[in-house]
Amino acid sequence: MSITQKNGGDPEAPPATSENEELGAAGAQLSTQPTDTLAQTPGLGVIGWLRWMWRQLTSMRVALILLFLLSLAAIPGSLIPQHSDQLKVDAFKQKHPTITPLYERLGMFHVYSSPWFSAIYILLFVSLAGCIVPRTWQFVGQLRSKPPAAPRNLTRLPAYSTWHTDATPEQVTAAAERALRGRRFRTSTSGSSVAGEKGYLREAGNLLFHVALFGLLIAFAATSLEGASGGKLIVEGDGFTNNPTQYDDFNGGTLYGKDDLKPFGFNLDSFDAAYATSGPERGSARMFRANIHYWNGADGKPVKGSISVNHPLSIGGEKVYLISHGYAPVVTVRDGQGNVAFHGPVPFLPQDNNGTATGVVKVPDALGKDGKPDELGFTGFFTPTGDTALGPRSVFPALDHPILWLSAFHGDLGIDSGIAQNVYQLDTTHMKQLDIGSKSGMRGDALTPGGRIVLPDGRGTLTFDGVKTWASFTVSHQAGNDWALFSGAAAILGLMGSLFIQRRRIWVRAVPSEGGDTLVEMGGLGRSESARIADELGDVALQLQPDAPAKPDPGDPADDGLPDDSAPQPADEGARA
Repeated sequence: MSITQKNGGDPEAPPATSENEELGAAGAQLSTQPTDTLAQTPGLGVIGWLRWMWRQLTSMRVALILLFLLSLAAIPGSLIPQHSDQLKVDAFKQKHPTITPLYERLGMFHVYSSPWFSAIYILLFVSLAGCIVPRTWQFVGQLRSKPPAAPRNLTRLPAYSTWHTDATPEQVTAAAERALRGRRFRTSTSGSSVAGEKGYLREAGNLLFHVALFGLLIAFAATSLEGASGGKLIVEGDGFTNNPTQYDDFNGGTLYGKDDLKPFGFNLDSFDAAYATSGPERGSARMFRANIHYWNGADGKPVKGSISVNHPLSIGGEKVYLISHGYAPVVTVRDGQGNVAFHGPVPFLPQDNNGTATGVVKVPDALGKDGKPDELGFTGFFTPTGDTALGPRSVFPALDHPILWLSAFHGDLGIDSGIAQNVYQLDTTHMKQLDIGSKSGMRGDALTPGGRIVLPDGRGTLTFDGVKTWASFTVSHQAGNDWALFSGAAAILGLMGSLFIQRRRIWVRAVPSEGGDTLVEMGGLGRSESARIADELGDVALQLQPDAPAKPDPGDPADDGLPDDSAPQPADEGARA
């Protein structure tokens, strides 16, 4: 008994086309992958062209091309600020005024809702749907059908074995059916042959992978339609309530708006930050954590919690993410009448990794020495660890030596002009700069905590009282997250099944021979040529030996002790005895 496996390098192997034609139904339907018709020309007429276009759209090649295009289209959304963070968009537009008009025409500031991204998304959606449905019906049909009958010539199969036995054909087929079923093959007996098929989970894995991709697209669509996010900057000691008026910016979805916000809130009690103090990574962040008290529902009790980077807090089904943090100098401004015109922390926005930040103080209610309105404005820098000899530049992000660098203006802030203003920028168009004596060389002054600026002409004073920490949060509602996670896990499982499970068939034929005994033939066929089908065929053949023992071949070298020089055993044919 010998088992031979053929490979593509066998010079005696027939061409694949003639072999498939010879095998007929036995070699067909090992896969549910649709035939690629991209190179085929359509028939004449509108119906022919429409049918051809539909086949191309639902082909695997076009689906992969669309998936690749979708991944490329998503790149600008990760590199260019999106409308969900309007502050970054405004900063980008101000920094790149030349290219901004082009980006606006192309929709680069709202990539995921742009027409071109939506077109790719919808085409991929239709392509997957048109691919999955016919493959599913074809696979169901394969599951309901019997394994195909044995081909006429088993010797043309990639793996083949034969021997003679004294067992009757009925005994051999019965034993073969038991052996194949014991190995979880689906079997079908037809006359003197038994057909077995195994590895259906490979096609199930393929379908699961495609269905999972389809599910991911649905999850992304649900997130876009029902997703919403809003940002809020909170100074230490202040709180937030989840309603539209509390957000600095809010972007709702088509199916989720401001009226759908869940009732919850939280207070920022303190903020913990740690940095490397030595070595090449000096100044790099080691820990950011916002310590809060939060409540869920209108009558919810406050619960202590924390939010850190990559560890959001789930409140009422929404996720609260920690985005950034910085410092808010606490200042007191007295006007020319000696009244407190402004008091409180003013968030300054960081500009580098060492915490150098810029900000403004606007005092619209100030009165001059004569009692008339005289609006005041201050702009400058804050350095958590600064040095007056180095100028307004921080050398370390921790709050080791805070310095507030300010320039003063008076006049009209433009708040009552009806034009929206950025709270972090000062419009000095209708204002005049005041000379407050300079330590920085910028007609400004540098203050440490407790320091004070006296404005000229009796316009008032500004006192630097201290520093608080602020943190920026994003509240996110994403309806498709769980479904996307489930679909992603299913896609991985389906891909593993399609890669590691092999679809294969084995046939056993037993017919009376001219010598009065029974000739047993076995053949194996798999989707791809590998040693696995030959090994499995050999295992089944050995399992049949107790019921259909091989008769010694009169020309077997075991009978005369001489080597068998007539049996071809080239190494590249993978022959094994």
